[in-house]
Amino acid sequence: MADRPYVIERMISAKSIAARIEDLSRDIAMAYAGTDKLVVVGLLRGSFIFIADLVRELDMPVEVDFIETSSYGNATESSREVRILKDLRGDIEGRDVLVVEDIVDTGHTLAHVLNLLQSRRPRRLRTIALLDKPSRREADVTADWIGFEVPDAFVVGYGIDYAQQGRNLPYIGQVRFDTA
Repeated sequence: MADRPYVIERMISAKSIAARIEDLSRDIAMAYAGTDKLVVVGLLRGSFIFIADLVRELDMPVEVDFIETSSYGNATESSREVRILKDLRGDIEGRDVLVVEDIVDTGHTLAHVLNLLQSRRPRRLRTIALLDKPSRREADVTADWIGFEVPDAFVVGYGIDYAQQGRNLPYIGQVRFDTA
Protein backbone atom coordinates (compact mmCIF):
# COMPACT_ATOMS: atom_id res chain seq x y z
CA MET A 1 0.00 0.00 0.00
CA ALA A 2 1.18 3.51 -0.72
CA ASP A 3 2.68 5.53 2.11
CA ARG A 4 0.29 8.49 1.79
CA PRO A 5 -3.27 8.01 3.12
CA TYR A 6 -5.93 8.44 0.43
CA VAL A 7 -9.56 7.83 -0.46
CA ILE A 8 -11.02 6.88 -3.82
CA GLU A 9 -14.06 8.73 -5.17
CA ARG A 10 -16.05 7.08 -7.96
CA MET A 11 -15.88 8.86 -11.31
CA ILE A 12 -17.08 6.33 -13.91
CA SER A 13 -19.30 3.39 -12.99
CA ALA A 14 -18.77 -0.19 -14.13
CA LYS A 15 -22.10 0.02 -15.98
CA SER A 16 -20.97 3.13 -17.90
CA ILE A 17 -17.67 1.44 -18.81
CA ALA A 18 -19.46 -1.67 -20.12
CA ALA A 19 -21.86 0.41 -22.23
CA ARG A 20 -19.02 2.46 -23.69
CA ILE A 21 -17.04 -0.67 -24.57
CA GLU A 22 -20.06 -2.02 -26.47
CA ASP A 23 -20.21 1.22 -28.49
CA LEU A 24 -16.45 1.23 -29.13
CA SER A 25 -16.45 -2.42 -30.23
CA ARG A 26 -19.12 -1.67 -32.86
CA ASP A 27 -17.03 1.24 -34.20
CA ILE A 28 -13.89 -0.89 -34.29
CA ALA A 29 -15.66 -3.79 -36.03
CA MET A 30 -16.89 -1.39 -38.72
CA ALA A 31 -13.43 0.16 -39.15
CA TYR A 32 -11.85 -3.27 -39.57
CA ALA A 33 -14.60 -4.91 -41.64
CA GLY A 34 -12.98 -7.27 -44.11
CA THR A 35 -9.81 -7.70 -42.06
CA ASP A 36 -8.90 -11.39 -41.89
CA LYS A 37 -7.51 -11.11 -38.33
CA LEU A 38 -6.94 -8.08 -36.14
CA VAL A 39 -3.90 -8.05 -33.86
CA VAL A 40 -4.94 -6.41 -30.60
CA VAL A 41 -1.94 -5.26 -28.55
CA GLY A 42 -2.51 -4.40 -24.91
CA LEU A 43 -0.16 -2.14 -22.99
CA LEU A 44 0.46 -3.84 -19.68
CA ARG A 45 -0.36 -3.69 -16.98
CA GLY A 46 -3.12 -1.11 -16.90
CA SER A 47 -5.02 -2.27 -19.99
CA PHE A 48 -5.50 -5.92 -19.04
CA ILE A 49 -9.13 -5.63 -17.93
CA PHE A 50 -10.05 -3.22 -20.74
CA ILE A 51 -8.51 -5.43 -23.44
CA ALA A 52 -10.25 -8.54 -22.06
CA ASP A 53 -13.66 -6.87 -22.10
CA LEU A 54 -13.04 -5.21 -25.47
CA VAL A 55 -11.97 -8.34 -27.37
CA ARG A 56 -14.94 -10.30 -25.98
CA GLU A 57 -17.21 -7.69 -27.57
CA LEU A 58 -15.47 -7.84 -30.98
CA ASP A 59 -17.36 -10.13 -33.34
CA MET A 60 -14.37 -10.82 -35.59
CA PRO A 61 -11.17 -12.88 -35.54
CA VAL A 62 -8.58 -11.36 -33.20
CA GLU A 63 -5.11 -12.25 -32.02
CA VAL A 64 -4.06 -10.80 -28.66
CA ASP A 65 -0.53 -9.83 -27.72
CA PHE A 66 1.01 -7.58 -25.07
CA ILE A 67 3.76 -5.04 -24.54
CA GLU A 68 4.70 -4.05 -21.01
CA THR A 69 6.07 -0.58 -20.46
CA SER A 70 7.07 1.41 -17.43
CA SER A 71 7.12 5.15 -16.87
CA TYR A 72 5.46 5.62 -13.47
CA GLY A 73 6.86 3.10 -11.00
CA ASN A 74 4.98 3.79 -7.76
CA ALA A 75 4.74 7.55 -8.37
CA THR A 76 1.72 9.62 -9.35
CA GLU A 77 3.71 11.50 -12.01
CA SER A 78 5.22 10.01 -15.16
CA SER A 79 9.01 9.91 -15.27
CA ARG A 80 8.71 10.55 -19.06
CA GLU A 81 11.30 7.81 -19.53
CA VAL A 82 9.55 4.90 -21.22
CA ARG A 83 11.08 1.46 -20.87
CA ILE A 84 9.93 -1.69 -22.67
CA LEU A 85 9.79 -4.49 -20.08
CA LYS A 86 8.07 -7.08 -22.31
CA ASP A 87 7.88 -7.03 -26.09
CA LEU A 88 5.44 -8.63 -28.53
CA ARG A 89 5.75 -12.35 -29.20
CA GLY A 90 4.35 -12.18 -32.72
CA ASP A 91 5.25 -10.46 -35.98
CA ILE A 92 2.99 -7.57 -37.02
CA GLU A 93 4.47 -6.79 -40.43
CA GLY A 94 1.68 -6.29 -42.97
CA ARG A 95 -1.04 -6.81 -40.36
CA ASP A 96 -3.81 -4.64 -38.95
CA VAL A 97 -2.89 -3.69 -35.38
CA LEU A 98 -4.99 -2.04 -32.67
CA VAL A 99 -3.02 -0.80 -29.64
CA VAL A 100 -5.08 -0.79 -26.43
CA GLU A 101 -4.01 1.73 -23.78
CA ASP A 102 -5.56 2.26 -20.36
CA ILE A 103 -4.98 6.02 -20.17
CA VAL A 104 -3.27 8.61 -22.34
CA ASP A 105 -1.79 11.17 -19.97
CA THR A 106 1.37 12.95 -21.15
CA GLY A 107 1.31 10.74 -24.24
CA HIS A 108 4.97 9.73 -23.96
CA THR A 109 4.27 6.02 -23.48
CA LEU A 110 1.83 5.77 -26.37
CA ALA A 111 4.08 7.80 -28.68
CA HIS A 112 7.05 5.59 -27.81
CA VAL A 113 5.11 2.37 -28.40
CA LEU A 114 3.62 3.64 -31.68
CA ASN A 115 7.07 4.58 -32.98
CA LEU A 116 8.38 1.14 -32.04
CA LEU A 117 5.47 -0.69 -33.66
CA GLN A 118 5.46 1.51 -36.77
CA SER A 119 9.09 0.50 -37.37
CA ARG A 120 7.82 -3.10 -37.69
CA ARG A 121 5.74 -2.12 -40.74
CA PRO A 122 2.16 -3.06 -39.84
CA ARG A 123 -0.43 -2.60 -42.59
CA ARG A 124 -2.48 -0.31 -40.37
CA LEU A 125 -1.76 0.86 -36.81
CA ARG A 126 -4.54 2.42 -34.76
CA THR A 127 -5.13 3.07 -31.08
CA ILE A 128 -7.85 2.97 -28.47
CA ALA A 129 -7.63 4.36 -24.94
CA LEU A 130 -10.12 3.81 -22.18
CA LEU A 131 -9.26 7.19 -20.64
CA ASP A 132 -7.81 10.39 -22.06
CA LYS A 133 -6.35 13.37 -20.17
CA PRO A 134 -5.79 15.91 -22.96
CA SER A 135 -4.94 18.67 -20.47
CA ARG A 136 -1.72 16.80 -19.58
CA ARG A 137 -0.55 16.02 -23.13
CA GLU A 138 3.12 16.66 -23.85
CA ALA A 139 3.64 14.31 -26.80
CA ASP A 140 1.82 14.82 -30.09
CA VAL A 141 -0.39 11.73 -29.94
CA THR A 142 -4.13 11.14 -29.96
CA ALA A 143 -5.94 7.81 -29.76
CA ASP A 144 -8.23 6.92 -32.65
CA TRP A 145 -10.94 5.86 -30.19
CA ILE A 146 -11.41 7.14 -26.65
CA GLY A 147 -13.67 5.75 -23.99
CA PHE A 148 -13.84 8.71 -21.63
CA GLU A 149 -12.11 12.04 -21.23
CA VAL A 150 -11.08 12.68 -17.63
CA PRO A 151 -9.77 15.76 -15.84
CA ASP A 152 -6.22 16.17 -14.57
CA ALA A 153 -6.67 13.83 -11.61
CA PHE A 154 -4.94 10.64 -10.52
CA VAL A 155 -7.29 7.75 -11.24
CA VAL A 156 -7.42 4.05 -10.36
CA GLY A 157 -9.61 1.08 -11.04
CA TYR A 158 -10.52 -1.15 -13.95
CA GLY A 159 -6.88 -2.22 -14.29
CA ILE A 160 -5.27 1.13 -13.44
CA ASP A 161 -3.31 1.28 -10.20
CA TYR A 162 -1.72 3.50 -7.62
CA ALA A 163 1.41 1.80 -6.23
CA GLN A 164 0.01 -1.56 -7.45
CA GLN A 165 -3.28 -1.03 -5.58
CA GLY A 166 -6.79 -0.46 -6.92
CA ARG A 167 -6.50 -2.41 -10.20
CA ASN A 168 -9.31 -4.74 -9.14
CA LEU A 169 -11.93 -2.02 -8.72
CA PRO A 170 -14.75 -2.48 -11.28
CA TYR A 171 -15.08 1.29 -11.74
CA ILE A 172 -12.78 4.27 -12.33
CA GLY A 173 -12.15 6.37 -9.26
CA GLN A 174 -10.18 9.48 -8.44
CA VAL A 175 -7.49 9.20 -5.79
CA ARG A 176 -7.73 11.98 -3.21
CA PHE A 177 -4.84 12.20 -0.82
CA ASP A 178 -5.42 13.00 2.85
CA THR A 179 -3.87 16.40 3.53
CA ALA A 180 -4.17 16.12 7.30
